[in-house]
Amino acid sequence: MEPVLHGPRDGEGPAPRLGPVGQIAVLSDVHANVPALTAVLDEPDVRAADFVVFCGDLTWGPEPQRTVELVQRLGDRAVLVRGNADRAVVELAGGRRAAQTPRDAWMPGRHSGEVVDWLAGFHFTVVVDVAGLGPVRCCHGSPRSDTEILTPGTPAQRLAEVRLRFAEPTLVSGHSHVQFDRTVDGLRSVNPGSVGLPYHDGEPGTAYWALLGPDVRLRRTRYDVAAAIERCHAVGDPAAERIAGLLTAPPTVAELITHAEALRFSD
Repeated sequence: MEPVLHGPRDGEGPAPRLGPVGQIAVLSDVHANVPALTAVLDEPDVRAADFVVFCGDLTWGPEPQRTVELVQRLGDRAVLVRGNADRAVVELAGGRRAAQTPRDAWMPGRHSGEVVDWLAGFHFTVVVDVAGLGPVRCCHGSPRSDTEILTPGTPAQRLAEVRLRFAEPTLVSGHSHVQFDRTVDGLRSVNPGSVGLPYHDGEPGTAYWALLGPDVRLRRTRYDVAAAIERCHAVGDPAAERIAGLLTAPPTVAELITHAEALRFSD
């Protein structure tokens, strides 16, 4: 069965094109982990970046409202791409999706109506012209669906199928929660990793992101993971135990690649 593709919403139009700029910080999959997000936003290179690009799944987590406040403080420096979880919040809040789990039912109430409307305005993809790299296409899953999973092990054939949707030489995506930078048949495929819920082989309490311009630099930032877990419990997140487990003992990169490449798409 062919997967359902979740691309641009009806009437969205072409991707915005921004720049040229010297440097952008790219953050993805924050999942409303405020201690992790705060630590990354405090990095000098993030403070100095021309844009801070968020590649989706910003608020699906324990502290959505606080997360939004932190991002909105960036003003016009924040560039916001829609992830499948951002889309899910809007669909659940609008009654266009049925809750399948206790967390699905809990999540919309953690967002004000104003924040739901704000999430609904995120772009499916954006293109930023970055010094040294040229035009960079930024998305969540892939330029054909916010649910497509690209990993360090994605075969060249599938990347070629994805490439039919865009012309830029560099693609930055999120969704897999794994940090990587690889070039396949002339396409540079980058994932900054997850700020709030990474799958990785490193120490717990590490947030992942990337700095682009004039090259790609994969970065990581330490934060207080115990505080993040405590906040999950304090707000009554129905998935608090599961999230605590993922933060302290996440899937390894090899495990994620095996699982994700078997799925190819995941909402």
